[in-house]
Amino acid sequence: MAYLFVHFTVEKLGGEQVYFSISRDGLHWQDLHQEQPVLRSNLGEKGVRDPFIVQHPLNGRYHLIATDLCIQARQEDWYGAVHHGSRNVIIWDSDDLIHWSAPRAVPISPEGAGCTWAPEAVWDAKRQAFLVFFACHTGEGAEARHRIWAAHTTDFSVFTPPFPYIEREKGIIDTTIIRENGLYYRFSKDETTSRIRVDKGAELLGNFDPVDCPVLDALPGLEGPECYQLPDGRWCLICDQFRVRKGYLPIIIDDLSAMALHPLQPQEYDLGRVLKRHGGVLRIEDDAYDRLIAHYGL
Repeated sequence: MAYLFVHFTVEKLGGEQVYFSISRDGLHWQDLHQEQPVLRSNLGEKGVRDPFIVQHPLNGRYHLIATDLCIQARQEDWYGAVHHGSRNVIIWDSDDLIHWSAPRAVPISPEGAGCTWAPEAVWDAKRQAFLVFFACHTGEGAEARHRIWAAHTTDFSVFTPPFPYIEREKGIIDTTIIRENGLYYRFSKDETTSRIRVDKGAELLGNFDPVDCPVLDALPGLEGPECYQLPDGRWCLICDQFRVRKGYLPIIIDDLSAMALHPLQPQEYDLGRVLKRHGGVLRIEDDAYDRLIAHYGL
């Protein structure tokens, strides 16, 4: 097994596009395509952030989804993006990670919402469809804040109407979901504290209970959580250190059920030369790893 990391980098010309990196162990990464973007969007805002990739469990097809936003072209107008940004997500499809469809823009947020941020997807076996979830700013007056919304899709072309999925008192963004031993764990950025919060539940659309995690409570200034299982069965939670702009911090989860985890020291991992920001990690087979190197080069 190996890993593919899709991500964007800094707010400069070409930085808000899709970059690929690969790894054998999930901790030491090599940048592909001579450190240049692999996929570019010329639609909507002509830039993408927060890319996330999944493989369809029924047909093996890959789907890559991303935020339709180029904050560099907006001259750092975050307020305008939050309140008046694109309701679209940008989507690519591939059967082999090499040959990709043209990008398409699909609106998935509710009418009146601001930018559709950080879309991700998890397979909902009960409904035989992907649950696609994302943050957007909705509501008026005292009710105005970021919420996590969601929709279902089987093909990433047609989506069900969006519905509210997670709500917090003062805002929530950047959610990722994993499953182990019949339980789903959701890692999200709390907009009030700028810390990562965790909750768990037995059903994707059921009730979730908060999980105490003192280690994450002690780590401010994190967003963009992603979580994937390492070859030894442990999990790796990576979080974008946005406040100090150092890219991702890997945090090893030694026991998910006990939420026992520890951040790695810099000498214990290597994120490659390109600064990696809010992306997604996918486990891939050895032949896909070899194919990616052969086609894109290191």
